[in-house]
Amino acid sequence: MPELRKDPLVGRWVIISTERAKRPDEFLDLETPEQEPPQEDCPFCEGHEAKTSPEIRAIRPAGSRPNSPGWNVRVVPSIAPVLRIEGDLKQEKQGIYEITSGIGAHEIVIESPSHVSSLTDLPETQIRQIINVYIERITDLEKDPRFRYVLLFKNHGQAAGEGQFRHCRSQLIALPINPIRVREELRGARAYFEMKERCVLCDMLRQEFDSQERIAAETPYFVALTPFASRFPFELWILPKLHAADFTTLSPEHRDDLARMMKTAFSKLSKVLNDPPLNYIIHTAPFRRPVKPGYWRTVDEDFHWHIEIMPRLTRVAGFEWGSGFYINPFTPEEAAHFLREAKETVAVHPSAGLA
Repeated sequence: MPELRKDPLVGRWVIISTERAKRPDEFLDLETPEQEPPQEDCPFCEGHEAKTSPEIRAIRPAGSRPNSPGWNVRVVPSIAPVLRIEGDLKQEKQGIYEITSGIGAHEIVIESPSHVSSLTDLPETQIRQIINVYIERITDLEKDPRFRYVLLFKNHGQAAGEGQFRHCRSQLIALPINPIRVREELRGARAYFEMKERCVLCDMLRQEFDSQERIAAETPYFVALTPFASRFPFELWILPKLHAADFTTLSPEHRDDLARMMKTAFSKLSKVLNDPPLNYIIHTAPFRRPVKPGYWRTVDEDFHWHIEIMPRLTRVAGFEWGSGFYINPFTPEEAAHFLREAKETVAVHPSAGLA
């Protein structure tokens, strides 16, 4: 029997339609992968630095030259930016319409000098360096008064929008406005806090620890769970156990533990679903640039940063677009069970142990 479940953070409804249920391996025939270009053409590999824009930041040995081999993690501007960093931020109204100039930043975080495609191929020490670079770039872009938010995301696999080169990388886009998905979470978290005087995701964690039904993995400081109202099969959220609004406030010890959790989560997904196409997104609190008095009054108490991982195993079609409902043919409880039981893939690409 299908059931409707309500997301406690944003109030979104999801239809869990178990009559459409599949086994995990039945999700894997969605697409025929296109042939990848030869590795020697990949612009993200070490030795091909001239094929990208000049680097903004790189983790490399002291004394090595920028835009040369020898780096561990490298950040470059996108060659096809969604928004442009040059110019002034201008806003205008045309009757009921509003226009804001397309000011922002679009950067590519190249996560390994080796031609590997997944975080599962990287050691935890390398993932830790990637986390450091994420925090450095968000912190640096926050200094620009034109920006309100930095959205950090990964597209893994062609069905998830990765592009033609399967090289482990993520992207960040600095925006002059807050994304609507984040605003929905901010509003939902604030409304819950005004009613309960507690963080909604902290309450969710307490209930999940009590039931244990949807917890897929756990480390000392983080938990990975399949949300009660999962939009997609095997949707997985990583949350810090301790309340924090900002991803950028992670301590060194917590960064180490997050690297461990990310390695664990991606290894389990890869094991169960045979390296599925997926997107992940970091939802952190926006920059504190108040637009009216009291706008950010409780954000430190009510918002809880998290990572949303969404395997691309089903397609969103007319009903979803027209109704705003998602249809998920696989219960989050079953997904958590498969992920808990999965043995982690601990193998590391032979040329990826760089840290």
